[in-house]
Amino acid sequence: MIRKISQIIGLMLFMSVTACTSNPYPPLESATFIESATKNTADYRYLVGPGDSLNIFVWRNPEVTTTVTVRPDGYITTPLVEDVPVSGKTPTEIARLLEKELSSYIRDPLVTVITEDHLGPFSEQVRIVGEADEPEFLPYVEDMTLLDVMIAVGGMTDFADGNKASIVRIIDGQQNQYGVRLDDLIKDGDISANVDMLPGDILIIPETFF
Repeated sequence: MIRKISQIIGLMLFMSVTACTSNPYPPLESATFIESATKNTADYRYLVGPGDSLNIFVWRNPEVTTTVTVRPDGYITTPLVEDVPVSGKTPTEIARLLEKELSSYIRDPLVTVITEDHLGPFSEQVRIVGEADEPEFLPYVEDMTLLDVMIAVGGMTDFADGNKASIVRIIDGQQNQYGVRLDDLIKDGDISANVDMLPGDILIIPETFF
């Protein structure tokens, strides 16, 4: 009788520990490192955002060739052209837009835009919140993985519950949340726990409860 009670208590404790350590969100597939249907970054192009520095070269027109910083409102002002909306556009799209604006003053302008100090719009940045050693936002980089993100933020604090971490991701306008295994990835070196990051992802690392 005592042995049976002991077995029941042991089973209850096991179930309790399992419930406390399991991640309530569906898992993501392991990182692919290659173009795939699940990655959705094959056509990714960098989008300019506030704080980015733009080198604007106008061929044969050095007087309007300049370097500008995208303002917090997403606009830039260049010689001859004021308040041009550029946030959320690719450098090539900005070049074509400037050519159209400058055509009122210059015959057949040819513009090239080169970006520096890459930040990108908020909608493209990867954010890390919670028990990261250095919570911050990162500009998305092609083929970025969860491991890349954790290296960039210096890992987790001693109070992090890494295997209950999650990624919030917008897919087709809908917010979805997926579980990730940071403890397995960082502490145990389980590379299967590495997953692909997408533009706009939010990584949430909760605090553990002892």
